Amino acid sequence: MAEQNGNPARAIPARPVAVPVRGRWRALNSPADRVPSHGTHAYGQTYAIDLVHEPKDGTRPRGYRRPEEFPGFGKEILAPGDGCVVSVRDRAFDHRSRTRADLALLMRFEGQLRQALGGARLLTGNTIVLDLGGGVFASFSHLKRGSARVKLGQHVRRGDVLALCGNSGNSSEPHLHFQLMDHPRHCVAAGLPFTFEDAHGQGWVPRSGELV
Repeated sequence: MAEQNGNPARAIPARPVAVPVRGRWRALNSPADRVPSHGTHAYGQTYAIDLVHEPKDGTRPRGYRRPEEFPGFGKEILAPGDGCVVSVRDRAFDHRSRTRADLALLMRFEGQLRQALGGARLLTGNTIVLDLGGGVFASFSHLKRGSARVKLGQHVRRGDVLALCGNSGNSSEPHLHFQLMDHPRHCVAAGLPFTFEDAHGQGWVPRSGELV
């Protein structure tokens, strides 16, 4: 266990993994800036990170927009290591973005409603979980509806396409919510630390606002 309900159990070395996306992505809500990165230890989010696609020749729209208008929508999500698929959900709808300040209250209300009605399942939206071995599970959330390229029990290799980036669940705009956990079920999992391997095999965690 890493940290459960905010109580440190024992130090655990960060698990090195490959970056689960290709291209130019910006890190948000990073554990390099604060822990827990999303303000809570619930649902294994202690060391979670958000990755938003931001190409040089395009910008991310703002406001109440269709997910198809965002450059990250439909981009491939990749396996960060060899593993086995232990959970696949991809039937949740992709909703419009909520990226203006005046939509923050709507976003907060929707999040509270989703948690009350369905807990982690409705918050994470379309999600795939991989067993990376050694008691470590990788979770990929807010995926595009119907985009799963893998099946339950399937073994995958590092770099295999798992699904496409979407805007399902409690998501303000199309992005990938990535985290490592000590259990495949978010409702009982504790978050585990990770590092992304760079081209030289060195581990790093991007700060919020940094490009990956």
